[in-house]
Amino acid sequence: MTDMILSSAPAGPNPRLHAALAKARRRIVATAWVLASLSLFVGIWELAWWQKWANPLLLPPPHIFLTNLPDQFRFFDPTGARAGALNAGGSIWSVLGVIGWSSLRVFVGLVLGFAISLVVGLAIRYFEIFGKLVLPLVTMLAPISPVAWLPVAVFFFGIGNPPAIFLVFIAVFFIMVLATLAQVDAVPKHYIQLARVMGASKRQIYLRVILPAILPGLFVTLRMNLFAAWMVVLIAEAVGVGSGLGQVTMMARNTFNASLVFFTMTLIGLTGFAFDQTLGLIQRKVLWWVGPSTVKGA
Repeated sequence: MTDMILSSAPAGPNPRLHAALAKARRRIVATAWVLASLSLFVGIWELAWWQKWANPLLLPPPHIFLTNLPDQFRFFDPTGARAGALNAGGSIWSVLGVIGWSSLRVFVGLVLGFAISLVVGLAIRYFEIFGKLVLPLVTMLAPISPVAWLPVAVFFFGIGNPPAIFLVFIAVFFIMVLATLAQVDAVPKHYIQLARVMGASKRQIYLRVILPAILPGLFVTLRMNLFAAWMVVLIAEAVGVGSGLGQVTMMARNTFNASLVFFTMTLIGLTGFAFDQTLGLIQRKVLWWVGPSTVKGA
């Protein structure tokens, strides 16, 4: 009889379902706050136009520069062959093509900068002679603005994708090398001592102890430098090393087209936000050993 009562009792809540619902709830709340933030910003902007606090020719509100999208699309040419001219066949695909070129340059530059800086930073601490030779040079070159490297990039790589990718790489590389060194030096000593007691070699300590310990902090630094990477690639595109959002922004400035300026700025902001969210997703997937609260805080 007791067995029958227990078997007929309702089952407890499904832990997986509960976790999925909680995750969905957090995403909905986060999305709601993002929409609320954007709505507040747009509302203040529209209020300034409505009260005539701002000249609509110089500071057009969103309802003006987003009203006639086909007219804005004509200025986007993914090939870059018609810089400064109208693209008669402009469409949403032209806009996505321009965004794609800029995004590709930022992505490749970030990946190369992150990977190579991680290897160089670890090698500086792993090989004493290499560190003594390379670290002074890295420290000397780190303060130089990536924009100052623009002539060097053009001299070596010419026009196209390589100079823009190189500038993004430079914007990330030196800072990430110094960040790697700082993260390595900040690894708790008892981690290393415990690994030595358990018989780990120097190579195993770096791969199994130090590397997992520094990656969370390095991902945070990478996400912070994402915005610098976007600024650099836009400057590179603006001076004519390739087609992209920077080229469209420069064309809008030269033609005093305020609507196109703010439309392109909107695209840059949305693309940068999408990049940051993607990096956060990659961070959560790659750093599987880090607790959710730590990753979220990053």
